[in-house]
Amino acid sequence: MSRRISFFLAIFCFASLFWASYKAPKFLTLGSVISEYKYVQPFDSEKQDECLSSGDDSSSSSMGFGSSTKKSSAKDPEFCSSMYWMGTDRKGIPLVDYATQGAKVILFPSLIAGIVTCIFGIMGGLLRCVQLPFLDSMIQIFAEIVGALPRMVVILVCALVLPRDMRGLLPLALLWAILSAPTAMDEAGAVTSRLGGARFVEALRAHGFGAFRIYLYHIVALNLRPVVVRQGAEVMMQVVFLEVALSYLAVVESQPSFTHADNINSWAELLKMGYSAVVVDEPSLHALIIGLGLIAFVVVKATSITNMARAR
Repeated sequence: MSRRISFFLAIFCFASLFWASYKAPKFLTLGSVISEYKYVQPFDSEKQDECLSSGDDSSSSSMGFGSSTKKSSAKDPEFCSSMYWMGTDRKGIPLVDYATQGAKVILFPSLIAGIVTCIFGIMGGLLRCVQLPFLDSMIQIFAEIVGALPRMVVILVCALVLPRDMRGLLPLALLWAILSAPTAMDEAGAVTSRLGGARFVEALRAHGFGAFRIYLYHIVALNLRPVVVRQGAEVMMQVVFLEVALSYLAVVESQPSFTHADNINSWAELLKMGYSAVVVDEPSLHALIIGLGLIAFVVVKATSITNMARAR
């Protein structure tokens, strides 16, 4: 039962992020006619009715002496519904656009980083099952060197060194996965060592099992799966935290972001808007709740993936 719940919860989280990434707009459009440069709280039916009934009344250029034309167009119902759902910022931009753009920023880099970490963990576990002392020594040296590096310092240095046109979350996510690889490899190696290592493989061969069933089924699927999946899920979650932290530093200092293009907004924008409600008493508490809720959503996703792989 626990495995089924975790499975469906993980599928729901991934599907929600994919849908949000697909629906993310390329550019954020202003809605100052509605907000008048004030925050619009969510679940405000009056504001939604005002949005649906309002238009962009503006005087166009005069067609002749003393004459002019006016045009009025109703607001897009999709825009009004999104404003009604999560509210807007003080420029009238629906906060749902910030949420979907942030999902687009973190989805694929975090997923790739998690898969890379899983691959490193599988390699570390399988290497303990083969008699290759030289390769085992090289892996141990790699783990000692990489494991001793301060991760955040390395990430910040690489983020500053990367050329402006190459900046993005994917290079930093891959680097974070490499820095996390020694932990995953050591834990997976400890699991296979408890199984018996090479002696476990020889015992299965004596029973007539082939290499595919021994390594991929008995070792990876039955024994390494909980460890490597948990390590991959943790790295996916850490990459999201990393993106929010780096983007928040850039937003606070009004600097270009290290993780995405200038026309894309991160979940850190929601947190910055929300913290204004605490510091200067702006009506933006709903932005803080949405930002923290999205981060909690990522934590739930990682936890459900871990429980799904661990349940028997």
